[in-house]
Amino acid sequence: MQPKTIKTIDQIFGQPICIALTIIRLLTGWFIKRKPVQNRKIVFIKLIEQGATVLAYSSIKRAVELVGREHVYFCVFKENRPILDIIGLIPKENVFEIRQGNIFLFIYDVITFLLKSRMKGIDSTIDMEFFSRASAILAYLSGARNRVGLHRFNSEQPYRGDLLTHRVQYNPYLHTAKAYMLLIKALEADMQQKPMLKVPVVDLIVEAPVFSPSEEELNKVQRLLNEKFGNNKPASLVLLNPNASDMLPLRKWDSKNFVELGRKILETYPKSGLVLTGAPSEQLACNQLKMDFNDNRVIAVAGETTLRELLVLYTLSSLLITNDSGPGHFASMTTMPAIVLFGPETPELFGPLLDRVEVIWKGLACSPCVNPFNHRFSPCTNNLCMQAISVEEVFEKVKKRSVIAS
Repeated sequence: MQPKTIKTIDQIFGQPICIALTIIRLLTGWFIKRKPVQNRKIVFIKLIEQGATVLAYSSIKRAVELVGREHVYFCVFKENRPILDIIGLIPKENVFEIRQGNIFLFIYDVITFLLKSRMKGIDSTIDMEFFSRASAILAYLSGARNRVGLHRFNSEQPYRGDLLTHRVQYNPYLHTAKAYMLLIKALEADMQQKPMLKVPVVDLIVEAPVFSPSEEELNKVQRLLNEKFGNNKPASLVLLNPNASDMLPLRKWDSKNFVELGRKILETYPKSGLVLTGAPSEQLACNQLKMDFNDNRVIAVAGETTLRELLVLYTLSSLLITNDSGPGHFASMTTMPAIVLFGPETPELFGPLLDRVEVIWKGLACSPCVNPFNHRFSPCTNNLCMQAISVEEVFEKVKKRSVIAS
């Protein structure tokens, strides 16, 4: 399901459903006074973006500390599940998958989630989607007595009813990892606070998960590299991830820039090799880019690895250069340095957590032009914020890293 389709469905159907459920909640509240219950079983609702799930690591870890690993659950779109299994905080059987490809399967999975939530006695939901109506509806219909999420308060938009018990004020100056941590902290606080949560930002301590591959995994990925490079085995690997996801195409840096940058790297560091990475849907574009290089020191592996194998590749590589997308966050789980190019988003809110992941952002007055209030859809049709990042500027960052064999 395409992002615009999701947005349209959320707007057309989500808003009236939120209104109806809010009326039901208010009417039943006159007759049945429901008090918050002790947190025993917690479900996180984070449907999209695997990179954001990396930022949610500290929040999930705190939930595990509160109620135990076996009592923490997660609801996610099926294609975004792999990072959860890699992080490994939540038992695999505690993950609720929702399939998007077919409307009937989608409805079936939603109903299954709602029924199982009630059967398992889940009492607390953490809505990690910023102002999504769908996630607010899922949280309410799950039957959980404690429901944490962002609330608009006096803001005009976006409206998603009054379905939460723990209403958290959105802070546009707070890094997303800390915003996620704030949500789990709200579950521990007095729900009468208005707005939530009245705690110092410095108390919101966050960290990145750590990925450690097995020897078998390392050998498997090394065999793939040997097969791809043949007799041209490089002394060091530089990864290029040129394709931002369909979620936000404005984040893309021109493919020609990646080719020019890659050629500079190969010229300056002739013993290095370039690996083009990407999702299965980006395989064709990556293969075309490889042909544009016309160099046997360049290979493409888009669509040929699982996400876990991609992270194994990170542990074997010297540097990653990527658009603002999931790989920048995945890199923070390994010891590999990375350079991440930001444009319509701001690294102040979505930057990877570790210093070895460096960002380039030109900070145009119109940027960031995507935010939770516009559901991350911008009117922009000309991403000058990305075009302003020059190949030479990125290459200077590469040279300062001094991690590539020459």
